[in-house]
Amino acid sequence: MRILSAIFLSVLCASAFADVAPMPPPAPAPLQRVSVFSTTVDWAAVTGLPLNQYTGTITGTDKSLVKEGLVLYYLDSFPCYGEADSVRVWLSPKGKMSGHLRIVCVYQPEYISFAWRNATEDATQARSTGILTCPVEGKRNFTIDISKCERGPDWSQRR
Repeated sequence: MRILSAIFLSVLCASAFADVAPMPPPAPAPLQRVSVFSTTVDWAAVTGLPLNQYTGTITGTDKSLVKEGLVLYYLDSFPCYGEADSVRVWLSPKGKMSGHLRIVCVYQPEYISFAWRNATEDATQARSTGILTCPVEGKRNFTIDISKCERGPDWSQRR
């Protein structure tokens, strides 16, 4: 009888203390990993249209935008890809362009977009400020008047 009482008392004590024991902390949420990879599709194969090269010249001035100089980085978007060595240009406060803008397209774009920032011509690469969307005028050798570009929100406003 003593043994049964001891077992019963042990079980009773164990169950009483089981509810008081601290719960382990919840497992941390898994980290979201971002994979950077090319999403480029062979637009010529998808559309059945041939790829053609276009060259762009940026003209005009907009002192409120250009300031001491304006660095533009072409942003790939359908129907065009930027050629790797020709997607960064610099525009001086006097409207002179330094660098080349060459894109390959399945047809003439009506608008193209740039990431931009203010910097001098010889400045090292740094984070851009925001996005500019610009109308394209002309054909294979097109022009963009910087004063006609639409400035989108700065990246810091998109958070």
